[in-house]
Amino acid sequence: MDPKIELTALIQCALRRVAPDWADMPITLERPKNKDHGDFACTLALQLAKNLKEKPRNIAQKLVNVLPISPLIQNVEIAGAGFINFRLTTPNKWLAAQTALENQGNFGRVNFGQQHTVLLEFVSANPTGPLHVGHGRGAAFGASLAKLLDFAGFEVTTEYYVNDAGRQMDILALSLWLRYLETREITEIPFPPNAYRGDYVKTMASAFIVQRAKQHLDKFICSAEEFLSHLPPWPPSDRMDDEAKTTREKCLDAYIERAKQLLGEKKWATVHQFALDTQLSDIREDLESFGVTFDVWFSEKSLFTEGLVKNAVALLENKGHIYTQNGAKWFRSSAFGDEKDRVVARENGSFTYFASDIAYHLNKYQRGFLRLINIWGADHHGYIARVKGAMEALAQDSRRLEIALVQFAILYRNGKKIPLSTRAGDFVTLRQLREEVGNDACRFFYALKKSDQHLDFDLDLAKEQSADNPVYYVQYAHARIASLLKQWGGDTATLIDADFQILNDDEKAQALAVAIAQFPEIIESAARDLSVHKIAFYLRDIAALFHTWYNAARIIVPEETETRAKLALCRAVQIVLQNALKILGVSAPERMEKNSDEKLT
Repeated sequence: MDPKIELTALIQCALRRVAPDWADMPITLERPKNKDHGDFACTLALQLAKNLKEKPRNIAQKLVNVLPISPLIQNVEIAGAGFINFRLTTPNKWLAAQTALENQGNFGRVNFGQQHTVLLEFVSANPTGPLHVGHGRGAAFGASLAKLLDFAGFEVTTEYYVNDAGRQMDILALSLWLRYLETREITEIPFPPNAYRGDYVKTMASAFIVQRAKQHLDKFICSAEEFLSHLPPWPPSDRMDDEAKTTREKCLDAYIERAKQLLGEKKWATVHQFALDTQLSDIREDLESFGVTFDVWFSEKSLFTEGLVKNAVALLENKGHIYTQNGAKWFRSSAFGDEKDRVVARENGSFTYFASDIAYHLNKYQRGFLRLINIWGADHHGYIARVKGAMEALAQDSRRLEIALVQFAILYRNGKKIPLSTRAGDFVTLRQLREEVGNDACRFFYALKKSDQHLDFDLDLAKEQSADNPVYYVQYAHARIASLLKQWGGDTATLIDADFQILNDDEKAQALAVAIAQFPEIIESAARDLSVHKIAFYLRDIAALFHTWYNAARIIVPEETETRAKLALCRAVQIVLQNALKILGVSAPERMEKNSDEKLT
């Protein structure tokens, strides 16, 4: 049995005798940061103090006095204000390593989730261009979180919300068509400064020409004079005030409407669909190459075609949460914690993005998932209150909807920041990043900080083959173990019978055994907090313990029983590394190169 589970059962027995009225109080066991404080610390006495109206140290003593005798426990002591510290007997410290050898790829799995269903939505970037490094962090976090929650006992469904309706897709379609016209030497039409200007749009236009030629379909050409007639003039490029920005957006809308008018409904739909299919296909391919896949690709357009947006707004209206002002329909989101009310239908009757968000989230609830987790960019923080408020207004439990925020990653090369700007086309794509530093470095570096904290991504460090590079450091631990096992040449399955007691006097080996035992605890803690970075931190810690032990002791020695014990511990560490790296989407190589002969410590 897991020592932590057994120890919890012993404490529960003591609790029932000391405070039977509080026998259901949850018992928390923590690993003390200072190893001199034992293997586990319990705060139960402090939790009971208020209820029992007694000093925590007195309660702690009573609990210790009635604690059942167990071969698991070496000694118990009361410390500080009333902490109960437990030190395990040496043989029990090897139980987790033994369990790892027995369970292999399932070691570390817990049933924290109790098979509760989770819908995890992430990335959901507009299909208006290639994914950039900011999207990459959300993709890495979401994919790792999905694996983490699965490992922790949840039933996870992953989903990408495709924004295939609305103004941004219209801007992309316009950008594609204007680049298409340029290739036909119709260059007198000025390209809007606030359209999508990346080279990928030109590439897409060339592909569009090829497709139309192959299919012998109509050309999508008009003259510049025909296009520009009756269009408003653009404000001077050097004007950056709010009025000029607003005017530019209105001019862009006028361009879109003119394109729709000249092309007609059918041709405009063809351009629009080609732009969507091309970019969405690129996103799928990019993500799959990054090790990120989705169970569901949910179309925003379907919310309109199936009447879900109209129905959601009607429901809000029937419940008295909608009012009309200046011809527009407003949701009273301020009544549900938002800073102000929000428009759901414009004066012309068209629905806003927020209206489709309401319909989409209502649909999520209706699909029956127990937990709904959205991973959003940190710039969407203001959307939380309004979306949760809309769900409350629709009589849904907003506590089931959880939002995990992700800050954009900031790329650095040679100590200099690299800018990001999607419309201007001046950005580093996720694909470029992967090609430069590799998937493993991308996935691991993205996990090195809590998702809602800024992340500085050092390109130079990510490519470095040294102990300073965290992913290299962790992978090298795995490769070292693989090398040792290959050198030994025996059947690793037989290591399950190794006698760990031979290592009772090896403090560094015991520290590794304790770290192995912490893995299931880390899984539960990380799943509870939606904190993938805890896995990355743990990997660095256990790799450091292994490298330290490796450099201090000979693993393969003349005594076969000692060799088998050490290799069994190595194999247990290797299993943990494999399982944890898999959660992060990082490979576990069996061979790696090192720049120098310096020890990795």
